[in-house]
Amino acid sequence: MAEVYIRVAEEENEEPMEIPSEDDGTILLSTVAAQFPGACGLRFRSPVSQCMRGVRLVEGILHAPENGWGNNVYVVNYPKDNKRKMDEIDASSAVKMKRGDMKTSDLIVLGLPWKTSEQDLKDYFSTFGEVIMVQIKRDAKTGNSKGFGFVRFTEYDAQEKVVTQRHMIDGRWCDCKLPNSKQGPDEPLRSRKVFVGRCTEDMTTDDLRQFFMQYGDVTDVFIPKPFRAFAFVTFADDQVIAFLTSHLFVLISTGFSNACIVKCDDHLKMHECLWCVA
Repeated sequence: MAEVYIRVAEEENEEPMEIPSEDDGTILLSTVAAQFPGACGLRFRSPVSQCMRGVRLVEGILHAPENGWGNNVYVVNYPKDNKRKMDEIDASSAVKMKRGDMKTSDLIVLGLPWKTSEQDLKDYFSTFGEVIMVQIKRDAKTGNSKGFGFVRFTEYDAQEKVVTQRHMIDGRWCDCKLPNSKQGPDEPLRSRKVFVGRCTEDMTTDDLRQFFMQYGDVTDVFIPKPFRAFAFVTFADDQVIAFLTSHLFVLISTGFSNACIVKCDDHLKMHECLWCVA
């Protein structure tokens, strides 16, 4: 009997591949599996009933249907578990390819101990992946750390891993996140500055900094000159603002003789969020 080729495809609508038959007109399952690893059988759509029909398999040999192999396209059968694993592998590969196309961003590291150096920061974050940039923000006059910094990774996977957990750096818990400027277009830009009203003339920038540092890392304190009874305090983390807006505090300082109104400085939109009372 002349060698016959039958058309086999992984899916019904895909372009088929021709598989050779044996001299007796049968097809070895191993021949199919050589082209479609994991294959355990074949099926085809009946031209009469339009239903899928299985090809008879006996001891690793596939036997032609009653009317011969014909011009049908035979679809490969896979074990269900194997097919599921293949789908998962394909999905995982697609996710990895997508992540590989994504660019990394500068991440802000909040709550750093004053003693932490840039080398300390690099050494710690290098355990997650290759670090291409580290920076600790310092006071321009004193050179002292402001308690926060930035880090950037080569790979997006390392960045994704870092922002999903807290970090113990030099004995202190720190947070690592995308800065506000890197938020998605649908996320509101949250302010990191608060307006402090009803200040007294004996209050200093150090007084305000020392008090508000208990709630988060303070990056700037501004008291207008000449004195106008108010000040601005800026935090490294916008989440501190949300925390302040939901609590009532007592200022424990001899310099704070009057009540202070604290408001969120959200550009032109001012929201009263708490009272600080002596």
